[in-house]
Amino acid sequence: MKEIIISPSLLSADFTDVKGALKSVEDSGAQWIHCDVMDGVFVPNISFGQKMVGDVKKATDLVIDAHLMIVEPIKYVEEFARNGADFITVHYEACSDVEATLKKIKEVGCKAGLALKPKTDVSVMKNYLDLIDLALIMSVEPGFSGQKFIFDTLKKYDEFCEMAKGKDIILQGDGGINGENAREIISHGVNCIVAGNAFFKAQDKKEIVRQLGKR
Repeated sequence: MKEIIISPSLLSADFTDVKGALKSVEDSGAQWIHCDVMDGVFVPNISFGQKMVGDVKKATDLVIDAHLMIVEPIKYVEEFARNGADFITVHYEACSDVEATLKKIKEVGCKAGLALKPKTDVSVMKNYLDLIDLALIMSVEPGFSGQKFIFDTLKKYDEFCEMAKGKDIILQGDGGINGENAREIISHGVNCIVAGNAFFKAQDKKEIVRQLGKR
């Protein structure tokens, strides 16, 4: 049985104290830090770019989980790799050539992830199973934190697990996940939980990590 990975989303942290936010993630027992990169084009919001990822890398030994919500991410893959991203996840909907983008991520020495928006059919991932290390099925519309989990996503997790049976691919859940619904999400095959507000607004961060990772 795979360990449940918890990846708190830096987007929900206080940017006036990023080092403090990273220390709170480390002290909580979470293993990764999720960096949401938004361009204001693919999603209706702008967050931060490769420099922030580089600065985060300097300040922590956590796995850097870079989620690129940007148009044609292939143009920026090398820069994010150079700035310390361990996983680079791109959106199927944002790439004109998904295969070339995933191969580029591998070429620069990073683990490759492929993300889908809630309305995209999971079957589109079938052609890329041999190229990805991580599949991210969004359970909210990407671009803003604090949205409610879309429960139809549970069926998509099941579909992906059936399609990827026998493959060593991390299934990541992102959007509206908290201590109350995480266990059900995990029961549908998710083994990496992204949590923004649920983590950073929690008073007891060790406890929220325990709740998020509970089977």
